[in-house]
Amino acid sequence: MNYIVLDLEWNQCPTGKAQEVPSLPFEIIEIGAVRLNAEHQIVDRFREIVKPQVYTSLHFRTREIVTLRSIDFAGARSFPEVAASFLKWCRGEEDALPDSNTSDTAISGEKNTAADTDCSASLESPEFCTWGPADLTELQRNLSYYNIEANFPFPLMYYDIQKIFSIVYEDRKSRKSLEYAVDFLKLPKDIAFHSALSDAIYASMVMQKLTDEQVRENSSVDYYRTPRTRSQEIHLHYSTYDKFVSRPFASANQAMKDAVVTSTRCPTCGKPAQKKIRWFSAGGHNQFALALCPEHGYLKGKIRLRQNRDGKTYVVKTLKPVSEEEAYQIYEKKEVIKVKRRLHRKFHKDEI
Repeated sequence: MNYIVLDLEWNQCPTGKAQEVPSLPFEIIEIGAVRLNAEHQIVDRFREIVKPQVYTSLHFRTREIVTLRSIDFAGARSFPEVAASFLKWCRGEEDALPDSNTSDTAISGEKNTAADTDCSASLESPEFCTWGPADLTELQRNLSYYNIEANFPFPLMYYDIQKIFSIVYEDRKSRKSLEYAVDFLKLPKDIAFHSALSDAIYASMVMQKLTDEQVRENSSVDYYRTPRTRSQEIHLHYSTYDKFVSRPFASANQAMKDAVVTSTRCPTCGKPAQKKIRWFSAGGHNQFALALCPEHGYLKGKIRLRQNRDGKTYVVKTLKPVSEEEAYQIYEKKEVIKVKRRLHRKFHKDEI
């Protein structure tokens, strides 16, 4: 087992969005990570500051959050150099980590040298863990900006510890801060937050309060790279729901005419379920539906319409069993929307 708990700090354009580079809205300025074994124990760590090349001054929000200051970047290496070392470290190659960056942060007596790495064959395929969904996306975006090929698998699956913490300890829906989780679990706070390595360590400490089964049965899929063809479309089955990620479409309307996108199959038995309420928009980019499996009851369908890097529309669909009360709430939601639309049309007609 080769878990890599990753945390990044990044900067953005200090003069505002109008001057930002569209392909690089967030520039990585620090990479921190720890390697965990199957028992979720820290066996190695990586940390290096990255010299910014695109946004050379820190945005005021970055200065408010991160612990880095301008003087910290003196002598730092560029992103391509640091990324090469980090990817080698992920694969367990011994020459990956500069000695000057291995000893600045410690917690609970954990080892802090690259020599602790177990360079076994399993290190060829690290399984990434993050606090929230953003870090892997921004890592890939920065790699793409510099034309660095990471050879990540497709689809890129990872473990969102923030989400899993909510599933195990909270309501499955809320997304709390890392410090909240540390306090909730009464974990020691021996080092400052908002450093890439320290946050990776804290995330790993939260992960140590989860069983390996709880982690592995709640994987996430990264959406930086999405399916290009029908054969690449992603079908995932979890204990309480199914997830589907579609190929790209020219528009949302085209996506919602696709039979695979709009299909409703029962996550429990895999058989087609009859739609009781067809897909309808709840405003924004979300669509909902209600279906009925004769054997397993009502199913709630949710479609999120998103744009990929090429500006085309793709779909993330979930289907999960719901109670009769939850099914009625979907019916009520649709009726409320119908009334609002009727009133909206009447209002504009009266104005004319």
